[in-house]
Amino acid sequence: MDRLYTEAEQATEAFNHADERAERLRGEVDQAQDRMARQQERVNELREQLGSLAGAEYRSGGMDPSLALLFSSDPDDYLDKAAVLDRIGSRQAGKLTRLRGALRELGQQRAEAVADLAELERVRKDVTAQKRVVEGKLRRARQLLQTLPEDERAAWDRAARSGRDLPPLGEDTTVSGRAAAALAAARAALGRPYVWGANGPTAFDCSGLTQWAWGRAGVSLPRTSQAQRTAGQQVPLSQARPGDLVTYRSDASHVALYAGNGQVIHAPRPGAAVRYDPVGMLPIASVTRP
Repeated sequence: MDRLYTEAEQATEAFNHADERAERLRGEVDQAQDRMARQQERVNELREQLGSLAGAEYRSGGMDPSLALLFSSDPDDYLDKAAVLDRIGSRQAGKLTRLRGALRELGQQRAEAVADLAELERVRKDVTAQKRVVEGKLRRARQLLQTLPEDERAAWDRAARSGRDLPPLGEDTTVSGRAAAALAAARAALGRPYVWGANGPTAFDCSGLTQWAWGRAGVSLPRTSQAQRTAGQQVPLSQARPGDLVTYRSDASHVALYAGNGQVIHAPRPGAAVRYDPVGMLPIASVTRP
């Protein structure tokens, strides 16, 4: 069961990473669509202006060939030919140049948006795949839990609910500023359930808890435990202060908030609430001070 929960947590952090990328790409796609809409308005305005010039030419006795090309079905062909025509005035030339630039910019924006959409679709598939992995690991762990005798299941449940009380204060529990606010937020979350992929305020996974707690202190942390590992100054465990981030295992797939007195607050695993545990509960990868 421990092995399955560890693998599920690793897959959860991979899911969080993919989901974070998907969210970023969604924002980039939205921005690209806004830029394209504004650029299309500019193109339409330039075309209307050139159309007005064409109308004036026609009413005065004939349409300039450069402006006649405005109605070509192939705008690129129109621009290429218009650029080399002899009968083109400075006013028309300026507008044609601006239109050419606007069309090129619009084409580039469309190409970038298509690429972002393709990447977003790929990341969405990655999110879905990671979700299946997590759910499969957790389903297998629950099945194993059901095979335990009733008294052992009861002991497991009691262990999952332990660690909610404040441990005795030691000399290293003095904290102030943003670290104090982050620690206070983490303490307020004690007893709230672990839910994979959740980052508060009613449920958390491990990196969701630390991100939320430091967010309450006004500090923006990355979403995953691996990224949080490098989101600040790394210090030796012997110099850890309350509020520091403690990451675990060689792949930094678990993270907790140091609470002082050799204790951390963390969201342990599905079925267990946010709680205190000894800082050395797992192999420590790093201690980071945001």
